[in-house]
Amino acid sequence: MRVLIARCAILVGLVGLLAPLGLSAPATAVTALDRVSGPAPGGARVLDLLDRARVVADIEHHPGYDRDCDPGGCVFGEPWTDDHDGPKGHNGCTTREDVLLLQMTDIEMRWGSRCRIYEARLRDPYTGERMTWRDDGYVISIDHVYPLARAWHGGAWAWTPRRRTAFANDVRRELLAVSASANQAKEADGPADWLPAWRRYRCTYATLYVRVAVAWDLPLTTADADAVRLVARSC
Repeated sequence: MRVLIARCAILVGLVGLLAPLGLSAPATAVTALDRVSGPAPGGARVLDLLDRARVVADIEHHPGYDRDCDPGGCVFGEPWTDDHDGPKGHNGCTTREDVLLLQMTDIEMRWGSRCRIYEARLRDPYTGERMTWRDDGYVISIDHVYPLARAWHGGAWAWTPRRRTAFANDVRRELLAVSASANQAKEADGPADWLPAWRRYRCTYATLYVRVAVAWDLPLTTADADAVRLVARSC
């Protein structure tokens, strides 16, 4: 304790001597003394969300899931329908178009359209790859952060069709524009089995995943929760 107080006194004196010169104490010294055990501030937010999540040992299988529309109908509504009650619903654009417009940058629209993009840029959050709509539009996908199949088995099988449609088109929390290859690699996995290859995005991804689970009362498995805690340590 005396050593720590002495070091703090030295730093305070150093800051006082350097301030009149327009300088500051070395950042490494401040970081070394400020470091505390436990998660960083971003990690604390993830853990706060995790405390509110429903955690189960495993997610039981429930028959009836089909992302494609079989003769009996679409269990999560028509893909990318504009007919939903959430943000951007009934605005004349498909949900896919809404997500691209919200998440891409340097957007140039097709002449005469307020929904269709002519050119734009995207930093794939899962890989870090820089993409453009002109060159890569055909391999840009919209990913459900909490996979639809996982949601179905986790409780959405018992929801009303309208609620399932709202979930599948939740542009505020659930949908991300990503590369098709990353989307395919993820499949219906949770954090225990899949994390973004771009490590800089893992904390954000874990936060988004848990936030969706809490907002829609969907479960995390114990393994998923353990994986989120591990990610939180580096946030």
